[in-house]
Amino acid sequence: MSTPHRSQHRSPRRLSLSGSALAALLTAVAVCAGDAAARVFPYGSRHRSINDLGNQFVPFHAHLWDLLHGRAEGGLLFNWQSGYGTSFLPDLGTYLTSPLSVLVGLFPRADIDLAVYVVTVLKTAVAAAAMAWLLRTHRRGPWWAAGLLGASYALCGWSVIEASYNPMWLDGLIAFPLLCLTGEWALRGRRLLLAPLVVAVCWTANFYTAYMATLGAALVLVVRVVLTREDLRTRAAVIGRAAGTTLLGIVLAAPVLVPLFLSSGRAYPGWVKEFRPVSWADLFARLLPATYSFSSPAVFVSTGTLLLVAALPFHRAVPVRTRLWWAGLTVAVALSLQWAPAHLAWHLFATPNGSPYRQTFVLAGIAVIAAWTGLAAGPPRPPALAAGAGLLAAAVLWARGSTLGTDWGYALFAGGLALAGAAWWALRHRLALPAAGLLAAVLLAQAAATTAYGHKGKLGGLDDYPSWGAAHTARAEALAGAEGWPAYRTDPSRPALSGNDPMLLGGEGGSYYSSHTPEVFTHTMVALGAGWTSRGRNVQSIDNPVTDALFAVGARLQPDGTVRRAEVPPLVTTRPPGAPVSYGDSPFANQELLLGARVYEDPLAPGVCRAGTEAYLWAPEYNATARLADGPAFRLNGNAPRNRAALQPMGVSHGASSALVFDAAPPPRWTLSCLDRARLDTAVATLRATAATSLRVGSSQIRAELPAGATGTAVLSVPAIAGWTCNGRPAAAHLGLVALPLDGRTTTLSCSFRPPGLLPGAAAAGLALVVLAGLAIKRRQRT
Repeated sequence: MSTPHRSQHRSPRRLSLSGSALAALLTAVAVCAGDAAARVFPYGSRHRSINDLGNQFVPFHAHLWDLLHGRAEGGLLFNWQSGYGTSFLPDLGTYLTSPLSVLVGLFPRADIDLAVYVVTVLKTAVAAAAMAWLLRTHRRGPWWAAGLLGASYALCGWSVIEASYNPMWLDGLIAFPLLCLTGEWALRGRRLLLAPLVVAVCWTANFYTAYMATLGAALVLVVRVVLTREDLRTRAAVIGRAAGTTLLGIVLAAPVLVPLFLSSGRAYPGWVKEFRPVSWADLFARLLPATYSFSSPAVFVSTGTLLLVAALPFHRAVPVRTRLWWAGLTVAVALSLQWAPAHLAWHLFATPNGSPYRQTFVLAGIAVIAAWTGLAAGPPRPPALAAGAGLLAAAVLWARGSTLGTDWGYALFAGGLALAGAAWWALRHRLALPAAGLLAAVLLAQAAATTAYGHKGKLGGLDDYPSWGAAHTARAEALAGAEGWPAYRTDPSRPALSGNDPMLLGGEGGSYYSSHTPEVFTHTMVALGAGWTSRGRNVQSIDNPVTDALFAVGARLQPDGTVRRAEVPPLVTTRPPGAPVSYGDSPFANQELLLGARVYEDPLAPGVCRAGTEAYLWAPEYNATARLADGPAFRLNGNAPRNRAALQPMGVSHGASSALVFDAAPPPRWTLSCLDRARLDTAVATLRATAATSLRVGSSQIRAELPAGATGTAVLSVPAIAGWTCNGRPAAAHLGLVALPLDGRTTTLSCSFRPPGLLPGAAAAGLALVVLAGLAIKRRQRT
């Protein structure tokens, strides 16, 4: 095998850099071409922000933009804008701690969707470059082939279909080759001080996929050790070095990881389901380009790569032992996708919500390494290529029993197989440039087609959310114009553009959607009448004047773009002494309990409120429209258990002419209650009279001056999540809100928030730094 004459005189490092640059370029071109072919943002009018991308990740990056530019309410530890105040460090560690995420700060805020897209493409390109570098580190071979295989890894089906709208997963795509590289350093006894730092960055960027990448890298290292080290003691030393540097790196990430894990344990439980493997026909069908399925493994990599992997067992230039180990590892990891115990091990022993094959990128990475192992020994001979092609043909024939294959997919696969075979044959005849051109064409065509087809499947089956446009700008400007924090909150309200409108648009609202949505917050808001989606993790704001008074919401955005203002108590109020109380089943009674006054009255007749009162309907399971007979219809979105309908304002009653009408069959559980505004005004005036007299709010603390002689309980209108301390001791709770018992002598309330686990995590990281410094000193003394 030969490479172009000029490359023979270039240094190995420069060749590796060239391969990485080629991999990054091909990857970016393929992704952008696929997106353009699908006519999705930013190349067309179709939305790109489907599912959690638009509902969570874009708003979180918008909040990061605000933090970077000093415009956010809160800081790295606490977020005053979402869920009426919630911990932010776990969200930061889950969604935003990739070193590349900060690049969104370079874009105008109105281009946040474009910023997230650019970062997504960049992450994919970096993964390709990292894999190309790893391949050249493992074995010498053609730099351009390393670039093609690196791009093949980054453009696997999992990447362009699933991780493309979960951009933090792409940090795992980057982490796998980097962690394999730290294993290679352990194998060679090199860079033992740099390796823990690399591990720490990978685990901090996204611990979830980094965990999977670590398992995959460990398997790769085991094969490398077995094949390159014969002595048992030497093998043990290599494994020990790798384990030590990995553990040290994970501990360095502890200030983020420990609070994150503790927060996950206190989050509202997500969807729990039993893992069921897909049919083998479906799995083999996903080897094809241009397929889509939300619940099967997207194992596609370029057909050129697949042909090398399939030919490896028959490649006589590779030692038999090497062939068996790498082919065996690839098959074993593929089988592990379908075995329930292995599935649990890959996913931190919990079946994930949504896609159950999130570890698929590790299989793609191992397949690419196996392909490189064969190619580095020389191009496969025609008999090996024929045998490999036969294996792939058998897999495709098996896939005919699946409904996931497409005509385009079969055509692209067949054409790609023929061109890839021709390319590897040309390489044996020293025709490197034509071979590289053919393989690049196959890679770009198949990856772009898979990207475009994935958009078709996602847009057809998942929710989508509009990119920033005129509606976003109008709402953001209205909220900014009404801003009064910390004297009062401004709430973006409903209907929402996303599950995290306060972060996306501004204000300090009640809606919040995260993997870390606190259980105490969900229960409290639901008790007061909130709706939810995503089975309780996407809690909606409550459009209700009583809860506005309870949470100091002085300005609420209306659907027509105007702002409804109200005189409300401040963030800190007091409640008179009394026996402990708890919420019941009625959101109306629960609101009155927290308010400390009766403000609702029962209907005069079933479904008819007294004239002049405001009608509110609570029907959490109702999934249709309802109205007062003389008023407009309102849509309630109750589709248990995924969705829960919010307590709905129906309008001012005019008496008998305003009878409640359900436009579908009435739900089995519903209540109509009638708000008396005069009573509410009196209750608010009472709370204001005994509330804090002055207030100062910091990034994660609040200080208030209380009326002299105050007794009972001081209540901070913030959910009582773990981490709050008030006046030097852990905060108490009053009906789900932060509270401090008063003894008549307390005149100041000083509360601060620190994420649980931050100090232990910081202490562990400090100890790890001491160990790392000791190793550095010891290493320097030896030299």
